Amino acid sequence: MINVAKVEKPILLKSKKHFDPRGFLMEVFTQKKIKFNFNRSISVASKKNVVRGLHFQSKFAQHKIIFILKGKIKDVVVDIRKNKKSYGKIYSYNLEVGDMLIIPKGYAHGYRTFADENIMIYFLSEGWYPKYETGIVWNDKTLSIKWGLKKPIISKKDRKLKNFSDL
Repeated sequence: MINVAKVEKPILLKSKKHFDPRGFLMEVFTQKKIKFNFNRSISVASKKNVVRGLHFQSKFAQHKIIFILKGKIKDVVVDIRKNKKSYGKIYSYNLEVGDMLIIPKGYAHGYRTFADENIMIYFLSEGWYPKYETGIVWNDKTLSIKWGLKKPIISKKDRKLKNFSDL
């Protein structure tokens, strides 16, 4: 069993799909496989070529489980725990339907979308505190993340995020 509260780095899990003539069924997660008491769950839909993030809360840091319901994304997670040897380490995953990514507290999270419609469910250990919501700008020079897009769709808010060196 995975205890999310004790996870030190991101973990990728794949759900088994059960197909029949109507479509398929897939389990998101059970308490037998993953121990996680989430506080909040949200769904996010994004068009093709969107980049969101890299987000985190400066207080009330969140453990996150991201589950892909539709589409395909490049998920990027950056270790922002200054007291760890892995500070600044970048983890990148290509996620598709049925994939689940466990992201521990102390990581910034962002993603790029590939499909025309991309839908995810987030399970979060803490509530949303807009006052403490912050992040790292998507095109930070220090991190130099290869998003594979020249002109991504990015929110005004995400364009104004900090540089990694300013954390």
